Amino acid sequence: MAKIFVITYSTYGHINTLAESIVKGLEKGGVDVSRYQIAETLSEDVLEKMHAPPKTDIPIITTDDLLKADGFLFGFPTRFGSLPAQVKAFFDSTGGVWKDKALVGKPAGFFYSTGSQHGGQEATVFSTMPFLAHHGIVYVPLGYTSPHLLDNSELVGGSAWGAGTMANGDGSRQPTEKELAIAETQGEGFAKIAKKLAA
Repeated sequence: MAKIFVITYSTYGHINTLAESIVKGLEKGGVDVSRYQIAETLSEDVLEKMHAPPKTDIPIITTDDLLKADGFLFGFPTRFGSLPAQVKAFFDSTGGVWKDKALVGKPAGFFYSTGSQHGGQEATVFSTMPFLAHHGIVYVPLGYTSPHLLDNSELVGGSAWGAGTMANGDGSRQPTEKELAIAETQGEGFAKIAKKLAA
């Protein structure tokens, strides 16, 4: 059975909420799923000033852990239209597995959260493409596989690049049912492709 890691960095919990639906979709797609989180680099003092809740007890991912998976779905919030420094620091630590070409051909996808509708959801994913290209990782986008992505009757996060949500600047908006459904669709679709690549 293909083994997929869902790897998140979540400051206020929105990404972890989306991840639950991603996992549900992956399991429907018939793959083995493990959850990891990216290590925090901010001090407790800074996190307290940000009113960030305590981190979950999800295991911290290491570069060696990446070798055990057949594919990855990464979830994280945007920071000024790009990936957070914590995620960049993790990607920057993968030089050893890059040297060994250990991730070539493995699939990866992304899901994300922004503070506002125009906070850079697609740009955030776009900023990760060099990491995938240098490792030879196969990018698997969501595409327009969910009808909710074409729904203009209300605010709906996500795009062809991956599932997403808007948190508001103060974190008060939570993922909606439609956004969670999009995340589940992404997980299920990713599982099908990952199984083919792992076969």
